[in-house]
Amino acid sequence: MYKNGLKRFFDFLAAFTGLLILSPVFVLVTVGLYFANNGKPFFFQTRPGKNARLFRIIKFKTMNDKKDAQGQLLPDAQRLTKIGNFVRKTSLDEIPQLINVLKGEMSLIGPRPLLPEYLPLYSPEQYRRHEVRPGITGWAQVNGRNAISWQQKFEYDVWYVDHLSFTLDLRILFLTLKKVVISEGINTDGQATTERFKGNAI
Repeated sequence: MYKNGLKRFFDFLAAFTGLLILSPVFVLVTVGLYFANNGKPFFFQTRPGKNARLFRIIKFKTMNDKKDAQGQLLPDAQRLTKIGNFVRKTSLDEIPQLINVLKGEMSLIGPRPLLPEYLPLYSPEQYRRHEVRPGITGWAQVNGRNAISWQQKFEYDVWYVDHLSFTLDLRILFLTLKKVVISEGINTDGQATTERFKGNAI
């Protein structure tokens, strides 16, 4: 019952309430990133949702678009702005995704939505992560986030799909708040973002 109806109800209610409460923070971060990123405070990207249906995710833009002499974007770590670094460490960059939750494209809790080009790289078991709506946070995030391997993330994602429940979601929410406070597992060593998934080793 929770999986097929109540979860969506709680998602909508929590996202609506969260946007109301966080609206002052939303405005302040938007203004700060507007000036830091030359008028581009938001980051939009296509991601696969439930049943791999594509949608556009929205996040705060934490990196600028500076390029080198050849016109190529500089490495992530060099494009991460000071305010962007703060927004990322405090996980404030995730706030706009509450809009995706309101629209029914995402859930508060679920496997993180990844890049569409990863879809053909998954094993049949890993692909099962798309049986539920993707989430702002999930079981993999509270068990290591960007500090664990892709294989571990996918194992956690599929485990969540098989064990989805109200009590599990509450546990993940509590652990997420704890990790945000201590800024644990946000980036892998020496990188602003995690490495790209290149498929499963043969």
